[in-house]
Amino acid sequence: MEDEATDQVADEATTDQPIHFTVEPAEAGWRLDAFLAHHFPDYSRVYLRRLIVADGVTVDGSRLKVAYRLKAGQRVQVIPGAPPRESPRPEDIPLDVIYDDEQMAAINKPTGMVVHPARGHWSGTLASALAFRFGNLSGQGGPTRPGIVHRLDRDTTGVILVAKNDQVHAKLADQFQNRTVEKEYFAIVLGAPQYDRDEINHPIGVHPHQRDKMAVRHDHPTTREATTFYEVIERFKGFTALRLVPRTGRTHQIRVHLASIGCAVLCDRLYGGRADISRGELRGGPADGELLLTRQALHARRLRIIHPTTGQPLELVAPLPADLEATLSALRDQLPVRGR
Repeated sequence: MEDEATDQVADEATTDQPIHFTVEPAEAGWRLDAFLAHHFPDYSRVYLRRLIVADGVTVDGSRLKVAYRLKAGQRVQVIPGAPPRESPRPEDIPLDVIYDDEQMAAINKPTGMVVHPARGHWSGTLASALAFRFGNLSGQGGPTRPGIVHRLDRDTTGVILVAKNDQVHAKLADQFQNRTVEKEYFAIVLGAPQYDRDEINHPIGVHPHQRDKMAVRHDHPTTREATTFYEVIERFKGFTALRLVPRTGRTHQIRVHLASIGCAVLCDRLYGGRADISRGELRGGPADGELLLTRQALHARRLRIIHPTTGQPLELVAPLPADLEATLSALRDQLPVRGR
């Protein structure tokens, strides 16, 4: 999925020394991803494509698209990292299952849980918990991501889908690819947007200097169009609660878009500059230092899909977690600037 690519490679890649290739005449015209698959047979094509998107590959010093056609004599540099481990180890980790049938399931992912094994996170992942809970799952996402159709950032909570076989996985993935999935997020942000509802249309690409970040960026090989609709739910002094509907699915899209309009997600350490906030800071009484939130205030509240086997609409809703409820409660103790 497009919205997963950079995050996953940033987690998986290492600081190995770069490897260089010169494109042979017989390889001229090959796509860049096919060229890498030929030279790195131990890596999945999915991983190699993500590596390209995450700027782990250059051609004559330039970062290019997955489908770029190579020319004889070009110099390809690759920092491949270690091959992903074959499969997650099943672990008995409690899961909040909000939907389950013979074909698929939906989980309310907690904060702090990495979706799949990656460098520095080989245990305690959602993939390990799913392997223990459900056993055999779809293998379409690769050996380290059994059943996982899409992903959420480690500190984003909410609905995530799980496919129990390859056919169901393919049908669900097609819905994401064709943008027929209705996605709704909840966020608490710093500051206040100018309008009660609006659409943010800013292209997103890899950050020019920080590999783990994305940025609003024009005219770069990694740049993709991105659109997010927002609507104000409640306004507070210095903060706003929003409903968000991403029309596209780019890495960190909501977080980048909100930061671009001066309303970074609360406690988003990457795009907002701080990682926690106290009850006193929320209510306007700084003497109360009890920390209420220690992760980004972003929650995947609702997904609406077409069930891959019944063909019927299916709405999956994850209630707000306790830390976001407590944050809202503290904000409501203020005198709101304007209610809705």
